[in-house]
Amino acid sequence: MTTRENANFVMEKLENAGFKAFLVGGAVRNLLLGLNPHDLDLATSANPTQVATLFPNSKFVGENFGVSLVNIEDDQFEVATFRLDAAFTATSDGRHPDEVKFTTSAEEDCQRRDFTCNALFMDRHGKVFDFVDGVADINNKVLRCVGNPLDRFREDSLRMLRAVRFCACLDFTMDKETKVAVVALAHTVKNLPAERVASELSRMLTSGHADVAFDLLLETGLAAVVIPELCDFVGCEHNSNFHPEGDVANHVRLLLAGLEKGCSLTLALSVLLHDVAKPKTRRLNKDGKTQFLGHETVGAAMAEDILHRLKFSNDVIKTVVSHVRNHMKFFCTRQMKRSTLMRFLRTDNFQELLALGKLDIAASNKDFSDVDFVERFLKENADELKADRLVNGDDLVAMGFVPGPNFKVLLEQVETAQFEGKFTTREGALNFLRNKAPRKMKG
Repeated sequence: MTTRENANFVMEKLENAGFKAFLVGGAVRNLLLGLNPHDLDLATSANPTQVATLFPNSKFVGENFGVSLVNIEDDQFEVATFRLDAAFTATSDGRHPDEVKFTTSAEEDCQRRDFTCNALFMDRHGKVFDFVDGVADINNKVLRCVGNPLDRFREDSLRMLRAVRFCACLDFTMDKETKVAVVALAHTVKNLPAERVASELSRMLTSGHADVAFDLLLETGLAAVVIPELCDFVGCEHNSNFHPEGDVANHVRLLLAGLEKGCSLTLALSVLLHDVAKPKTRRLNKDGKTQFLGHETVGAAMAEDILHRLKFSNDVIKTVVSHVRNHMKFFCTRQMKRSTLMRFLRTDNFQELLALGKLDIAASNKDFSDVDFVERFLKENADELKADRLVNGDDLVAMGFVPGPNFKVLLEQVETAQFEGKFTTREGALNFLRNKAPRKMKG
Protein backbone atom coordinates (compact mmCIF):
# COMPACT_ATOMS: atom_id res chain seq x y z
CA MET A 1 0.00 0.00 0.00
CA THR A 2 1.02 3.63 -0.43
CA THR A 3 1.96 5.78 2.56
CA ARG A 4 -1.40 7.56 2.37
CA GLU A 5 -3.23 4.21 2.27
CA ASN A 6 -1.28 3.04 5.31
CA ALA A 7 -2.19 6.25 7.14
CA ASN A 8 -5.84 5.65 6.25
CA PHE A 9 -5.54 2.11 7.59
CA VAL A 10 -4.34 3.46 10.96
CA MET A 11 -7.18 5.99 11.08
CA GLU A 12 -9.77 3.41 10.10
CA LYS A 13 -8.60 1.02 12.81
CA LEU A 14 -8.85 3.77 15.41
CA GLU A 15 -12.31 4.78 14.15
CA ASN A 16 -13.55 1.19 14.22
CA ALA A 17 -12.53 1.06 17.88
CA GLY A 18 -14.70 4.10 18.59
CA PHE A 19 -12.06 6.85 18.42
CA LYS A 20 -11.64 9.92 16.25
CA ALA A 21 -8.55 10.06 14.02
CA PHE A 22 -7.24 12.62 11.56
CA LEU A 23 -4.28 13.69 9.49
CA VAL A 24 -2.99 16.90 11.08
CA GLY A 25 -0.59 19.81 10.74
CA GLY A 26 1.76 20.35 7.86
CA ALA A 27 0.52 17.29 5.99
CA VAL A 28 -2.97 18.77 5.63
CA ARG A 29 -1.58 22.20 4.78
CA ASN A 30 0.63 20.81 2.03
CA LEU A 31 -2.14 18.65 0.58
CA LEU A 32 -4.35 21.73 0.31
CA LEU A 33 -1.50 23.62 -1.34
CA GLY A 34 -0.96 20.81 -3.83
CA LEU A 35 2.43 19.98 -2.33
CA ASN A 36 3.80 16.58 -1.43
CA PRO A 37 3.68 16.20 2.37
CA HIS A 38 6.98 15.11 3.92
CA ASP A 39 5.38 13.28 6.84
CA LEU A 40 1.85 12.17 7.55
CA ASP A 41 1.25 12.87 11.23
CA LEU A 42 -1.93 11.69 12.89
CA ALA A 43 -3.98 12.86 15.89
CA THR A 44 -6.58 10.86 17.75
CA SER A 45 -8.95 10.91 20.69
CA ALA A 46 -7.41 7.61 21.84
CA ASN A 47 -4.96 7.89 24.72
CA PRO A 48 -1.48 6.33 24.45
CA THR A 49 -2.52 3.14 26.25
CA GLN A 50 -5.44 2.67 23.88
CA VAL A 51 -3.19 3.28 20.87
CA ALA A 52 -0.77 0.64 22.19
CA THR A 53 -3.63 -1.84 22.61
CA LEU A 54 -4.69 -1.40 18.99
CA PHE A 55 -1.11 -1.39 17.68
CA PRO A 56 0.95 -3.70 19.93
CA ASN A 57 4.16 -2.98 18.04
CA SER A 58 3.89 0.77 18.61
CA LYS A 59 6.24 2.54 20.98
CA PHE A 60 6.07 5.76 22.93
CA VAL A 61 8.42 8.54 21.88
CA GLY A 62 6.76 11.11 24.08
CA GLU A 63 4.56 9.25 26.51
CA ASN A 64 4.01 12.36 28.64
CA PHE A 65 2.91 14.22 25.51
CA GLY A 66 0.80 11.38 24.16
CA VAL A 67 2.94 10.62 21.09
CA SER A 68 3.35 7.06 19.79
CA LEU A 69 5.17 5.67 16.76
CA VAL A 70 3.06 3.23 14.76
CA ASN A 71 4.69 1.11 12.05
CA ILE A 72 2.66 -0.14 9.10
CA GLU A 73 4.68 -2.01 6.48
CA ASP A 74 7.61 0.29 5.65
CA ASP A 75 5.88 3.43 6.93
CA GLN A 76 6.11 4.95 10.38
CA PHE A 77 3.54 7.40 11.71
CA GLU A 78 3.50 9.68 14.72
CA VAL A 79 0.14 9.28 16.38
CA ALA A 80 -0.57 11.96 18.98
CA THR A 81 -3.42 12.04 21.45
CA PHE A 82 -5.52 15.21 21.40
CA ARG A 83 -4.20 17.36 24.23
CA LEU A 84 -4.23 20.67 26.01
CA ASP A 85 -0.93 22.27 26.94
CA ALA A 86 -0.91 23.56 30.49
CA ALA A 87 0.39 27.07 31.12
CA PHE A 88 4.14 27.54 31.02
CA THR A 89 5.91 28.50 34.25
CA ALA A 90 9.04 30.51 34.91
CA THR A 91 11.01 27.26 35.02
CA SER A 92 9.89 25.97 31.64
CA ASP A 93 12.38 25.58 28.80
CA GLY A 94 10.50 27.80 26.35
CA ARG A 95 10.00 24.83 24.07
CA HIS A 96 7.77 22.35 25.89
CA PRO A 97 4.81 22.71 28.26
CA ASP A 98 5.40 21.77 31.88
CA GLU A 99 2.47 19.41 31.68
CA VAL A 100 -0.23 18.35 29.24
CA LYS A 101 -3.80 17.20 29.65
CA PHE A 102 -5.39 14.80 27.23
CA THR A 103 -8.72 15.62 25.64
CA THR A 104 -11.09 13.87 23.28
CA SER A 105 -11.82 17.09 21.36
CA ALA A 106 -10.04 17.94 18.11
CA GLU A 107 -11.23 21.53 18.46
CA GLU A 108 -9.56 21.86 21.86
CA ASP A 109 -6.38 20.27 20.51
CA CYS A 110 -6.41 22.76 17.66
CA GLN A 111 -6.12 25.71 20.04
CA ARG A 112 -2.62 24.73 21.21
CA ARG A 113 -1.13 24.63 17.70
CA ASP A 114 1.13 27.32 16.30
CA PHE A 115 -0.34 28.69 13.07
CA THR A 116 -3.78 28.42 11.52
CA CYS A 117 -2.40 26.76 8.40
CA ASN A 118 -1.01 24.00 10.64
CA ALA A 119 -4.16 23.61 12.75
CA LEU A 120 -6.30 21.74 10.23
CA PHE A 121 -7.60 18.18 10.53
CA MET A 122 -8.43 15.85 7.63
CA ASP A 123 -10.23 12.55 7.94
CA ARG A 124 -9.42 9.50 5.85
CA HIS A 125 -12.04 10.50 3.30
CA GLY A 126 -10.38 13.86 2.68
CA LYS A 127 -12.85 16.00 4.61
CA VAL A 128 -11.19 18.98 6.30
CA PHE A 129 -12.16 20.20 9.77
CA ASP A 130 -11.22 23.84 10.24
CA PHE A 131 -11.82 25.54 13.60
CA VAL A 132 -9.59 28.61 13.09
CA ASP A 133 -10.17 29.74 9.48
CA GLY A 134 -6.94 28.06 8.44
CA VAL A 135 -8.25 27.21 4.97
CA ALA A 136 -8.98 30.89 4.26
CA ASP A 137 -5.47 31.82 5.44
CA ILE A 138 -3.96 29.18 3.15
CA ASN A 139 -5.99 30.46 0.22
CA ASN A 140 -4.89 34.03 1.00
CA LYS A 141 -1.31 32.91 1.72
CA VAL A 142 -1.33 34.52 5.16
CA LEU A 143 0.60 33.18 8.13
CA ARG A 144 -1.37 33.83 11.31
CA CYS A 145 -1.04 32.44 14.82
CA VAL A 146 -3.79 30.45 16.45
CA GLY A 147 -5.24 32.73 19.12
CA ASN A 148 -2.98 35.32 20.74
CA PRO A 149 0.42 35.31 18.98
CA LEU A 150 2.19 36.53 22.13
CA ASP A 151 0.96 33.44 23.96
CA ARG A 152 2.00 31.14 21.13
CA PHE A 153 5.54 32.56 21.02
CA ARG A 154 5.93 32.58 24.79
CA GLU A 155 5.04 28.89 24.74
CA ASP A 156 7.73 28.14 22.19
CA SER A 157 10.15 30.80 20.96
CA LEU A 158 11.29 28.58 18.08
CA ARG A 159 7.91 29.32 16.51
CA MET A 160 9.17 32.79 15.58
CA LEU A 161 11.90 31.32 13.39
CA ARG A 162 9.40 28.80 12.05
CA ALA A 163 7.17 31.72 11.11
CA VAL A 164 9.95 33.18 8.99
CA ARG A 165 10.65 29.78 7.46
CA PHE A 166 7.02 29.18 6.56
CA CYS A 167 6.77 32.59 4.91
CA ALA A 168 9.89 31.79 2.88
CA CYS A 169 9.06 28.18 2.02
CA LEU A 170 5.36 28.73 1.30
CA ASP A 171 5.56 32.27 -0.08
CA PHE A 172 3.17 33.46 2.64
CA THR A 173 2.87 36.96 4.11
CA MET A 174 3.07 37.28 7.89
CA ASP A 175 -0.10 38.57 9.53
CA LYS A 176 0.36 42.02 11.14
CA GLU A 177 -0.40 40.93 14.71
CA THR A 178 1.83 37.91 14.33
CA LYS A 179 4.70 40.09 13.09
CA VAL A 180 4.24 42.60 15.93
CA ALA A 181 4.48 39.73 18.41
CA VAL A 182 7.69 38.47 16.82
CA VAL A 183 9.22 41.93 17.13
CA ALA A 184 8.19 42.09 20.79
CA LEU A 185 9.59 38.67 21.69
CA ALA A 186 12.51 38.25 19.27
CA HIS A 187 14.99 38.61 22.15
CA THR A 188 13.79 35.33 23.67
CA VAL A 189 15.26 33.36 20.77
CA LYS A 190 18.66 33.75 22.46
CA ASN A 191 17.61 30.98 24.85
CA LEU A 192 17.14 28.38 22.09
CA PRO A 193 19.71 25.65 21.46
CA ALA A 194 22.04 26.75 18.65
CA GLU A 195 21.35 23.54 16.72
CA ARG A 196 17.63 24.33 16.51
CA VAL A 197 18.34 27.84 15.25
CA ALA A 198 20.80 26.49 12.66
CA SER A 199 18.23 23.97 11.44
CA GLU A 200 15.61 26.66 10.87
CA LEU A 201 18.12 28.94 9.14
CA SER A 202 19.22 26.09 6.89
CA ARG A 203 15.69 25.34 5.77
CA MET A 204 14.74 28.96 5.12
CA LEU A 205 17.95 29.70 3.19
CA THR A 206 17.44 26.73 0.85
CA SER A 207 13.71 27.38 0.39
CA GLY A 208 13.94 29.18 -2.94
CA HIS A 209 12.81 32.42 -1.22
CA ALA A 210 15.84 33.09 0.96
CA ASP A 211 15.54 36.81 0.26
CA VAL A 212 12.11 36.81 1.93
CA ALA A 213 13.62 35.15 5.00
CA PHE A 214 16.51 37.65 5.04
CA ASP A 215 14.14 40.62 5.00
CA LEU A 216 11.93 39.17 7.74
CA LEU A 217 14.91 38.35 9.95
CA LEU A 218 16.01 41.98 9.72
CA GLU A 219 12.54 43.52 10.02
CA THR A 220 11.52 41.51 13.08
CA GLY A 221 14.77 41.87 15.01
CA LEU A 222 15.48 38.15 14.87
CA ALA A 223 18.68 38.78 12.91
CA ALA A 224 19.99 40.95 15.76
CA VAL A 225 19.72 37.93 18.03
CA VAL A 226 20.67 35.09 15.69
CA ILE A 227 23.36 36.70 13.46
CA PRO A 228 23.75 40.32 14.59
CA GLU A 229 26.46 40.88 11.98
CA LEU A 230 23.71 40.94 9.32
CA CYS A 231 22.24 44.13 10.77
CA ASP A 232 25.39 46.05 9.84
CA PHE A 233 24.67 45.35 6.15
CA VAL A 234 21.87 47.92 6.21
CA GLY A 235 23.20 51.32 5.19
CA CYS A 236 26.71 50.06 4.41
CA GLU A 237 27.04 51.72 1.01
CA HIS A 238 29.10 50.43 -1.90
CA ASN A 239 31.11 52.18 -4.58
CA SER A 240 28.34 52.69 -7.13
CA ASN A 241 30.72 52.06 -10.06
CA PHE A 242 30.95 48.40 -9.09
CA HIS A 243 27.73 48.05 -7.09
CA PRO A 244 24.90 50.13 -8.53
CA GLU A 245 22.43 48.03 -6.51
CA GLY A 246 23.05 50.02 -3.32
CA ASP A 247 24.09 48.93 0.15
CA VAL A 248 25.43 45.55 1.26
CA ALA A 249 21.98 44.49 2.48
CA ASN A 250 20.46 44.95 -0.97
CA HIS A 251 23.43 43.24 -2.62
CA VAL A 252 23.07 40.17 -0.40
CA ARG A 253 19.29 40.21 -0.86
CA LEU A 254 19.73 40.03 -4.63
CA LEU A 255 22.14 37.10 -4.33
CA LEU A 256 19.73 35.27 -2.02
CA ALA A 257 16.91 35.87 -4.50
CA GLY A 258 19.01 34.07 -7.11
CA LEU A 259 19.30 30.86 -5.08
CA GLU A 260 17.23 27.97 -6.36
CA LYS A 261 14.98 25.90 -4.13
CA GLY A 262 16.94 22.97 -2.75
CA CYS A 263 20.34 24.56 -3.36
CA SER A 264 23.21 23.32 -1.23
CA LEU A 265 23.40 24.66 2.30
CA THR A 266 27.06 25.62 1.86
CA LEU A 267 26.25 27.76 -1.17
CA ALA A 268 23.36 29.45 0.66
CA LEU A 269 25.46 30.22 3.73
CA SER A 270 28.31 31.46 1.53
CA VAL A 271 25.92 33.82 -0.24
CA LEU A 272 24.66 35.12 3.10
CA LEU A 273 28.13 35.63 4.57
CA HIS A 274 30.43 36.31 1.61
CA ASP A 275 30.49 40.06 2.35
CA VAL A 276 30.02 39.82 6.10
CA ALA A 277 33.18 41.86 6.77
CA LYS A 278 32.35 44.76 4.48
CA PRO A 279 30.89 46.93 7.27
CA LYS A 280 34.00 46.31 9.36
CA THR A 281 36.50 46.96 6.53
CA ARG A 282 34.73 49.86 4.79
CA ARG A 283 37.11 52.78 4.13
CA LEU A 284 37.30 55.75 1.78
CA ASN A 285 40.43 56.06 -0.38
CA LYS A 286 42.20 59.35 -1.09
CA ASP A 287 39.72 60.03 -3.90
CA GLY A 288 36.77 59.53 -1.55
CA LYS A 289 35.80 56.22 -3.14
CA THR A 290 34.55 53.35 -0.99
CA GLN A 291 36.88 50.40 -0.50
CA PHE A 292 36.66 47.14 1.43
CA LEU A 293 40.28 46.03 1.37
CA GLY A 294 40.81 42.55 2.75
CA HIS A 295 37.13 41.96 3.45
CA GLU A 296 37.39 38.42 2.13
CA THR A 297 40.13 37.52 4.63
CA VAL A 298 38.45 39.22 7.57
CA GLY A 299 35.14 37.80 6.40
CA ALA A 300 36.45 34.22 6.39
CA ALA A 301 37.37 34.57 10.07
CA MET A 302 34.01 36.15 10.88
CA ALA A 303 32.10 33.46 8.98
CA GLU A 304 33.98 30.78 10.86
CA ASP A 305 33.08 32.38 14.19
CA ILE A 306 29.40 32.75 13.25
CA LEU A 307 29.04 29.17 12.02
CA HIS A 308 30.83 27.75 15.06
CA ARG A 309 28.53 29.82 17.25
CA LEU A 310 25.54 28.23 15.53
CA LYS A 311 27.16 24.78 15.79
CA PHE A 312 27.15 23.93 12.11
CA SER A 313 29.19 20.87 11.20
CA ASN A 314 32.94 21.16 10.64
CA ASP A 315 32.51 20.16 6.98
CA VAL A 316 29.98 22.94 6.38
CA ILE A 317 32.18 25.47 8.16
CA LYS A 318 35.29 24.47 6.20
CA THR A 319 33.53 24.83 2.85
CA VAL A 320 31.82 28.14 3.61
CA VAL A 321 34.99 29.69 5.05
CA SER A 322 36.89 28.63 1.92
CA HIS A 323 34.24 30.19 -0.35
CA VAL A 324 34.25 33.47 1.59
CA ARG A 325 38.05 33.63 1.52
CA ASN A 326 38.27 32.90 -2.22
CA HIS A 327 35.25 34.68 -3.72
CA MET A 328 37.23 37.77 -4.79
CA LYS A 329 39.87 35.82 -6.72
CA PHE A 330 37.73 35.69 -9.86
CA PHE A 331 38.45 39.35 -10.45
CA CYS A 332 42.20 38.82 -10.85
CA THR A 333 42.28 35.46 -12.67
CA ARG A 334 43.43 37.02 -15.94
CA GLN A 335 46.47 38.46 -14.15
CA MET A 336 47.41 35.19 -12.41
CA LYS A 337 50.38 33.05 -13.38
CA ARG A 338 49.20 29.83 -14.96
CA SER A 339 50.24 27.79 -11.94
CA THR A 340 48.38 30.10 -9.57
CA LEU A 341 45.27 29.96 -11.74
CA MET A 342 45.42 26.17 -12.00
CA ARG A 343 45.74 25.85 -8.24
CA PHE A 344 42.78 28.21 -7.74
CA LEU A 345 40.66 26.17 -10.12
CA ARG A 346 41.49 23.04 -8.13
CA THR A 347 40.07 24.55 -4.96
CA ASP A 348 37.73 22.13 -3.20
CA ASN A 349 34.08 22.55 -4.31
CA PHE A 350 35.20 24.90 -7.06
CA GLN A 351 31.96 24.60 -9.06
CA GLU A 352 30.04 25.84 -6.03
CA LEU A 353 32.52 28.69 -5.60
CA LEU A 354 31.97 29.51 -9.28
CA ALA A 355 28.20 29.58 -8.69
CA LEU A 356 28.79 32.05 -5.85
CA GLY A 357 30.94 34.17 -8.16
CA LYS A 358 28.21 34.28 -10.81
CA LEU A 359 25.55 35.25 -8.28
CA ASP A 360 27.87 37.93 -6.90
CA ILE A 361 28.36 39.50 -10.31
CA ALA A 362 24.68 39.20 -11.26
CA ALA A 363 23.85 41.17 -8.12
CA SER A 364 26.37 43.94 -8.87
CA ASN A 365 27.66 45.41 -12.14
CA LYS A 366 26.90 42.29 -14.23
CA ASP A 367 30.35 42.24 -15.81
CA PHE A 368 30.84 38.51 -16.38
CA SER A 369 34.08 38.81 -18.36
CA ASP A 370 36.20 37.32 -15.56
CA VAL A 371 34.01 34.28 -14.97
CA ASP A 372 33.67 33.82 -18.74
CA PHE A 373 37.47 33.65 -18.90
CA VAL A 374 37.51 31.11 -16.05
CA GLU A 375 34.90 28.91 -17.70
CA ARG A 376 36.80 28.91 -21.01
CA PHE A 377 40.01 28.01 -19.23
CA LEU A 378 38.24 25.23 -17.32
CA LYS A 379 36.95 23.74 -20.55
CA GLU A 380 40.26 24.02 -22.39
CA ASN A 381 42.27 22.47 -19.53
CA ALA A 382 39.74 20.01 -18.15
CA ASP A 383 41.94 16.93 -18.42
CA GLU A 384 44.91 18.52 -16.69
CA LEU A 385 42.77 19.94 -13.94
CA LYS A 386 41.22 16.55 -13.23
CA ALA A 387 44.55 14.70 -13.26
CA ASP A 388 45.94 13.35 -10.00
CA ARG A 389 49.19 14.72 -8.63
CA LEU A 390 52.22 13.12 -10.22
CA VAL A 391 53.89 12.49 -6.85
CA ASN A 392 52.82 12.31 -3.22
CA GLY A 393 54.17 12.17 0.31
CA ASP A 394 55.22 8.53 -0.02
CA ASP A 395 57.53 9.49 -2.86
CA LEU A 396 59.12 12.16 -0.67
CA VAL A 397 59.73 9.64 2.12
CA ALA A 398 61.26 7.19 -0.35
CA MET A 399 63.71 9.89 -1.42
CA GLY A 400 64.81 10.53 2.15
CA PHE A 401 62.85 13.66 2.96
CA VAL A 402 61.91 13.92 6.62
CA PRO A 403 58.11 14.23 7.06
CA GLY A 404 57.00 17.67 8.22
CA PRO A 405 55.63 21.02 7.08
CA ASN A 406 58.17 21.08 4.24
CA PHE A 407 56.23 18.28 2.51
CA LYS A 408 53.42 20.67 1.59
CA VAL A 409 55.92 23.20 0.23
CA LEU A 410 57.70 20.57 -1.88
CA LEU A 411 54.47 19.16 -3.32
CA GLU A 412 53.30 22.65 -4.22
CA GLN A 413 56.66 23.30 -5.92
CA VAL A 414 56.20 20.15 -7.99
CA GLU A 415 52.65 21.15 -8.88
CA THR A 416 53.74 24.65 -9.83
CA ALA A 417 56.49 23.31 -12.10
CA GLN A 418 54.02 20.90 -13.68
CA PHE A 419 51.45 23.65 -14.32
CA GLU A 420 54.18 25.84 -15.81
CA GLY A 421 54.95 23.09 -18.33
CA LYS A 422 58.41 22.07 -17.03
CA PHE A 423 57.37 18.41 -17.16
CA THR A 424 54.23 16.38 -17.83
CA THR A 425 55.10 12.90 -16.57
CA ARG A 426 55.66 11.21 -13.22
CA GLU A 427 59.31 10.56 -14.13
CA GLY A 428 59.76 14.25 -14.83
CA ALA A 429 58.31 15.09 -11.44
CA LEU A 430 60.58 12.54 -9.73
CA ASN A 431 63.64 14.01 -11.45
CA PHE A 432 62.56 17.46 -10.27
CA LEU A 433 62.42 16.14 -6.70
CA ARG A 434 65.76 14.31 -6.95
CA ASN A 435 67.42 17.66 -7.51
CA LYS A 436 66.01 18.76 -4.15
CA ALA A 437 66.54 15.49 -2.28
CA PRO A 438 69.06 15.07 0.57
CA ARG A 439 72.59 14.62 -0.75
CA LYS A 440 72.89 10.97 0.34
CA MET A 441 69.92 10.05 -1.88
CA LYS A 442 71.26 11.70 -5.03
CA GLY A 443 73.03 9.84 -7.77
